[in-house]
Amino acid sequence: MRKKPILFLAGMLILLILFTGCHKESDETKLTSITLSEVAHSIFYAPQYAAIELGYFKEEGIDLTLENAFGADKVMTALISDHADIGFMGCESSIYVYQQGQEDYAVNFAQLTQRAGNFLVGREAEDDFSWEKLKGKTVLGGRAGGMPEMIFEYILKNHGIDPRNDLTIIQNIDFGSTAAAFSGGQGDYSIEFEPYAATLEEQGDGVVLASLGVDSGYVPYTAYCVKKSYMEKEDNKLQEFTNAIQKGLDYVNSHSPEEIAKVIAPQFKETSPETIAVIVERYQKQDTWKETTRFEKDSFELLKDILKDSGELKEDVPYEKLVTTQYSM
Repeated sequence: MRKKPILFLAGMLILLILFTGCHKESDETKLTSITLSEVAHSIFYAPQYAAIELGYFKEEGIDLTLENAFGADKVMTALISDHADIGFMGCESSIYVYQQGQEDYAVNFAQLTQRAGNFLVGREAEDDFSWEKLKGKTVLGGRAGGMPEMIFEYILKNHGIDPRNDLTIIQNIDFGSTAAAFSGGQGDYSIEFEPYAATLEEQGDGVVLASLGVDSGYVPYTAYCVKKSYMEKEDNKLQEFTNAIQKGLDYVNSHSPEEIAKVIAPQFKETSPETIAVIVERYQKQDTWKETTRFEKDSFELLKDILKDSGELKEDVPYEKLVTTQYSM
């Protein structure tokens, strides 16, 4: 008679295991898959990585796939070709697509950074550095029409320097490869994102002399965008995505560089937590990250002024078509 209770308990245990497994699977199937294509993998975008590592996307029901496209042009290609659901890059790219007459153009729905995230690196320390010292020099710059290069030229012009005639700007080196080229002896100066700027300093190959973010002021440097058709179909997904990014912003704007570095360290395995903390502190001090994801109209107008100044804006583009704030606080 003892066999029956034992068999009964064994059966109940099997059912419990099956139920638990099915319940776990059902929780996982509730997550919505989103592919995000980013312009670069940089500590500059710490709020995004904090949102990933702290589980904010999963809290919002999102299973996020992150892909590094190594350049804004490649991000936009991924977006337009439906290889990616969301693109993260300089919002000038959405203006270029709109100017080309693309019917299903890209709409910016959340802004992350409000200052440039790159730095001018020189060969040695210059206590009396001024931008005028770049006259007659060679600088490793960025792609023509890209936000890093336009911001650099914007700063030069504000200091009375002609980008075309007063210095030589090398623009044919792939994004992310300028630090290696600079270490190899090319150029007198280089425009670098992190962690490349800090790495050059650690290796003794360069010294950060100036922040483009500080010298250019507040600009809408990077934002998230989707095709108009995607926004019309996936309204809920975008709200959930924006919620997660907002949580990431809240975290980095309320925690120490050391705490942030510890959280995002898995995203940057080749960089020590100590170096990450130094970089985060550098970005915090210059007020890099927005308080909210809201992309304001005055920021968009400033971006258009920079594009006009660089000769990249062919005609006026409406803020109301290329930006939405419906998902932001």
